[in-house]
Amino acid sequence: MSAAAAKSNNSNPPENGGSHDPLVFAHNLALAAQEWLGLLQEMAQHKMGRPDIYEEQESLYVGKLFMEALATLMADPNRVLEMQHHFFLEWVQLWKQAAERFMGLPAGTPREGSEKDRRFRDEAWQQSAIYDFIKQSYLLNASCVQRMMHEAGEMDPRLSKSVDFYTRQFVDAVAPSNFLLTNPEALRVTLEQNGENLVQGLRNMRKDLERGGGGKLRISMTDEKAFEFGRNIAMTPGKVVYQNELMQLIQYAPSTEKVYKTPLIFIPAWINKYYIADLQPDNSFLRWLVAQGHTVFVISWVNPDARLSRKTFEDYMKLGPLAALDAVREATGEEEVNVLGYCLGGTLLSTTLAWLTAKGRAARVKSATFLTTMIDFSEPGDLAVFIEEEQLKILEKKMDEKGYLAADEMSQVFNMLRANDLIWSFVVNNYLLGREPFPFDILYWNSDSTRMPAVMHSFYLRNMYQKNRLAKPGGITLDGVPIDLRTVKTPAYFLSTREDHIAPWKSTYAATQILGGPVEFTLAASGHVAGVVNPPGRKKYCYWSHETKHQPKTPEEWLEIAHETPGSWWPHWEKWLRGHAGEKVKPRIPGDGKLKVIEDAPGSYVRMA
Repeated sequence: MSAAAAKSNNSNPPENGGSHDPLVFAHNLALAAQEWLGLLQEMAQHKMGRPDIYEEQESLYVGKLFMEALATLMADPNRVLEMQHHFFLEWVQLWKQAAERFMGLPAGTPREGSEKDRRFRDEAWQQSAIYDFIKQSYLLNASCVQRMMHEAGEMDPRLSKSVDFYTRQFVDAVAPSNFLLTNPEALRVTLEQNGENLVQGLRNMRKDLERGGGGKLRISMTDEKAFEFGRNIAMTPGKVVYQNELMQLIQYAPSTEKVYKTPLIFIPAWINKYYIADLQPDNSFLRWLVAQGHTVFVISWVNPDARLSRKTFEDYMKLGPLAALDAVREATGEEEVNVLGYCLGGTLLSTTLAWLTAKGRAARVKSATFLTTMIDFSEPGDLAVFIEEEQLKILEKKMDEKGYLAADEMSQVFNMLRANDLIWSFVVNNYLLGREPFPFDILYWNSDSTRMPAVMHSFYLRNMYQKNRLAKPGGITLDGVPIDLRTVKTPAYFLSTREDHIAPWKSTYAATQILGGPVEFTLAASGHVAGVVNPPGRKKYCYWSHETKHQPKTPEEWLEIAHETPGSWWPHWEKWLRGHAGEKVKPRIPGDGKLKVIEDAPGSYVRMA
């Protein structure tokens, strides 16, 4: 901490004689200035001490993208003139509407979507002619910039997507809601609190810099002290009954007098930790499954460090689902299981099914459920931005240096996909308003990211995302077996979410045309996480379904014939699962089989920082 900042923490404000005290306000502004100077000094020291060469390379790459976009744009001057003319006419209309408002006449029609934009939900954005003009001019300029960059000549489509993405990042960053003087709520709070919010906001920023380390800002999204394993999250009773160097296997204690014969294995993604399926009791997917009478096992992946840098995607298959299948047989005596994979866990499940089929062991899995899972990566959405060759080379150099992709790097990528919700809303709340983030279990989990082993992650990005080899018969080989998803005849259920920014639902739908067995597809409302973690008791959202033996070829055709049902998709899926769960039998108690208890759930792997 700088001397100036340390001094500011020990300074006492004059006594406040009222809600608006000029002396207190001036004192707090001075404190805020000291805090800001201290922060600038610390950040400058980090930059001077060890410049981030990879950050510089990424900036150069983005700069080259925009230079190419501008060059292609200027190659068609007639198109540029046409866009400028259109932009001028829109500005004339905006000035006309603004003048009418200032004269007390009825307001003109707002720009499309502005009324639903959560950045502008404060009443002043609508009621004040000045703030309405600031908002409308920003939206107009943003629209013009994005349209211009999107139509930048004959760029390569993949590069064009990158330009669109980084243009949106810039446009989101410069929104008037992100700045004190153009955010009416922040200004109002500053006056009401005599600037105390600014002092607290800068102290919040200091704490986030310390959390990030190395001069990087790691924005707090929730009160991380509000949650604790076993106290208010990951509370479903169970035991760790098996472990290896990549995962622990948790078996949950039964809560019903009888259970279905066929056990269920849950394979989460290893980008985050498994307890997205076991948050608080009222929204725990795993607790709900146990209450329906299923014997549930979950893989809890380790948070890998440099010692596991050489682990491959093949290792994750062998030490993950394949090891879990054998462990569940030891624990329950059952040869057949139902398996559920979430996101990357579902991608791993698909490769495992193809591998088992090639080995003549397909019967080990009675049914497969895929939650927000891509197996055809031809249209990966905004994540395509990060798999361009130059980007991948920078990333691989970074991973080779440490042996893994750092957790905060992975988290930053996903946050950028929804920057207004996952970055800028917290900048406003934490730094401008000086508030502590609200305790929210999903955001706590979202902030608890994991590292990715260098070899595995490079294979995954290149073979799945960049080259889409998984969707091609024999495109990849695991443990000596060419993987062909067309050979998989296992009954499958796909759940996707309509607003998914990580696994776009129309991309996940492609799996229905690849797997060789019966496939049921369901679409839930909301996004990648909220659409999945939607317990029946909350009566939120809705889902679309269509029971048919043969799915239409395109997602658009499917949506036309699907019917909407209010509420959670959980009961709809569980009814399908019961068709593969067998008869009811005596409950299995963790540790009563051949596998003995290692420790209580949630285990030690999930606690690894």
